[in-house]
Amino acid sequence: MRLTAALLCVALAACAKAAPSRTAAGDTLTRRQKDSVLGASRLPGSQGIRGALSAQDSAAARNARLDSIQ
Repeated sequence: MRLTAALLCVALAACAKAAPSRTAAGDTLTRRQKDSVLGASRLPGSQGIRGALSAQDSAAARNARLDSIQ
């Protein structure tokens, strides 16, 4: 009887749904927006973030030009 009850508890626990994860109310910025804010700051490494954003913009513009050729 104890074994059956223990197995039933384990089975119910395994089938239980996890609570949905909640994001903070103020966490509505995209990754790009967060990177822009960090890049605009005077923190160490912010120049690298600005450079990466610039490279990403250049690559997106180049891809848009290449897509318009076809």
